[in-house]
This record gives sequence, structure tokens and C-alpha cells, in this order.
Amino acid sequence: MSRGKNLFYCIIMGIVMLLSLTLMILFFVQRTEKAPKDPHAGQVYLYDGKDWTWITPQEGVPVNTLTAEKFAAEGEVRYIGTEYTALRGIDVSEHQWEIDWETAANAGLDFACIRLGRRGYTEGGLFEDPWFEKNMRGAQSNGLKAGVYFFSQAVNVAEAIEEANFVLARIAPYRIDAPIVYDWESVSEDGARTADLSAATRTDCAVAFCETIRRAGYTPCVYFNRDIGYYGYDLSRLKDYMFWFSLPESMFPNFYYACDIWQYSFTEEVPGVKGNADMNLWFIPRPTPAASEVEKEKP
Repeated sequence: MSRGKNLFYCIIMGIVMLLSLTLMILFFVQRTEKAPKDPHAGQVYLYDGKDWTWITPQEGVPVNTLTAEKFAAEGEVRYIGTEYTALRGIDVSEHQWEIDWETAANAGLDFACIRLGRRGYTEGGLFEDPWFEKNMRGAQSNGLKAGVYFFSQAVNVAEAIEEANFVLARIAPYRIDAPIVYDWESVSEDGARTADLSAATRTDCAVAFCETIRRAGYTPCVYFNRDIGYYGYDLSRLKDYMFWFSLPESMFPNFYYACDIWQYSFTEEVPGVKGNADMNLWFIPRPTPAASEVEKEKP
């Protein structure tokens, strides 16, 4: 075969190889472009209290580590993990009427969260709980840590600050050694002022209340159930405050985000308290050994 033909065949083969390589590149690019994107990238699949659903985690909010195996499976709800000391406490209001605090304290309570007052859900007035002072004196005189909560129906920041100042004026005579809680709850009755409140405004109100409380030197906390926790607040704006999560009749606080207090029952029987009681566990982190102490313990 002549040199001319060899050169011709080499050119043809080179063109064929180049075309093949081009087709392969186009094929893989096309496949990559058509590959379906994961619609749930960066999301988590969880039960929100009504259904299983995907949510996008709120940025910077700590994730819950209080899983089912860290609680006793039989008898009363007990924390059996090692990361926290769990204090047992009750939250009370005028609905419990007269409480025998000595008997209740001797039954194993460590703290009490006492309703200080509320805002009316139709006309918006502020009212002190008629049993607030008696409950505060009873709890503290029997050695319980005591905090307070305010049932809010604020519809704007000014009202939330007004509520916080209402609280501050009334706790001045007392030793407060538990959180002061912003308790905003949905009200379904006709005429409720908060019926159409947005999550953004609700979060604004919670921040305003908590910042007013914190500037006065107390520890603020926000109370919510699973629905409001997932959909009613921007928790990324509240992450600097304590969280009090309500999920009664569950074996553990089944919520994606971490909580400081878990309201685990609405129906517990507590000696000294008439009727059903709301019960809670307050999780206080246990100190971890310093590195030097760990080194000393090594054989």
C-alpha cells in the first residue's frame, strides 16, 4: 500500500475516533442534564403530629438527642440517659385551685412553673392569675425552684413587650430560679384576635417578650407544641432562648429540634393537687470532665 493511502486511512480513522469521542461526551452530558434532581435534598422526613412529611431544618437550631432509648419504657416517664440531670416539675394555674404544696413537694417535685397571668383572646386585656401569689409562696416555701409563664395573645411587638413588663412588675418580690416562659397558643373560639397571626409576627412577638425578660436579668423561654414548633415559629430566631416543648402521652420528646423542658403529661396524679396535673422534665446538662481530669483517670 502506498504512503498516500496510509495517510488517507490514518486521517479517516482519526476523524472516526474524534467523532466517536464527541458522541460519547454528548451522550454523558445529556444523561447528566436529564438525571433527576433529589427534590428533598437537605430535608428531613418526620412526623409532624398529623402526617409524615419532609421539612427543611431551620438554620442553627440544635437537633434533639433525647431519643426513645434514653427514657424508661414502663411506669412513670423517667430519663435514664447520662447527658442530663432531669428535674421533675409541675405547671399550674387557677385551674388547680388550692394546692397542698408541702405534700406535692414531698411527692418528688423539683420545680414549679406558675401561671402569672394571661391576655384575653377577644378584647386583649391583661389579667393576673388569681392564684399566682399563693402558688409562688407555696412552691418556694417548700423548697421548689420556681418560674412563671404568661399566656400570651399578643398580636404585635408592642403588646408582647407590654406582657413582659406586666410579668416583671409582679415577680419583683420573688426569687426566680427557673425560666420565665412566653406561652403563645392558638385559640379557635370566635372572636379570637390572633386567628390570622402570621408565623413571622408571632416570632417577632416572642423575640420582643424574651429580650425584655433577658435584659431584666432573667432566663427567657418559649413554649410550643409540635404544630407551632414546626410551622408557627421561625425557631432560628429563637434559638438563644430556652425551649419548652409540649408532647403529652409520649414516651420521649418526639421533635426534631432540641428542647430544654418537655411537658410529658396533662393527666398525671400528683399528691396535694386536685385533679389532673401537667407534668414536665427539665433537662440540665451534666458537666463533662475537663481534659486534664480525664488524663488523671487514665491508668
